[in-house]
Amino acid sequence: MRPALTLRMRRFALFCVAGGLAFLVDAGVLHLLATVWARDPYAARVVSFLCAVTVTWLFNRSLTFADRAGRVRHWLREWAGYVVSQLGGFSVNYAVYALLVWSLPLFRQWPVLGVAAGSAAGLVVNFILASRFVFRK
Repeated sequence: MRPALTLRMRRFALFCVAGGLAFLVDAGVLHLLATVWARDPYAARVVSFLCAVTVTWLFNRSLTFADRAGRVRHWLREWAGYVVSQLGGFSVNYAVYALLVWSLPLFRQWPVLGVAAGSAAGLVVNFILASRFVFRK
């Protein structure tokens, strides 16, 4: 196997691990806000996304793209660029989530299931945007 392909596969695997961590954060925060504290599940999802995207940024800059991270002069600028880049995947993610919560009672009762479906849908979009725009060579 070519070294460049191996590196991409390693990065994608680490990106998936970061996504798993983000799912736990996203689902946990959403559960607290929407279920425990009875907040609007759509607004709660925006808050849970910001928490999850911060976790993935920290993980990805430290491990997945460690050789490419830190090229931005200030960490806040890099974080903001990462959040903006992840909005593409989040758009797909949120659309799937909102459609399921809106249309199916099971997902309305358990919005975390919608988070899982949305996360899977946005994963590839997020990886491409992060690797090509935020943590580029």
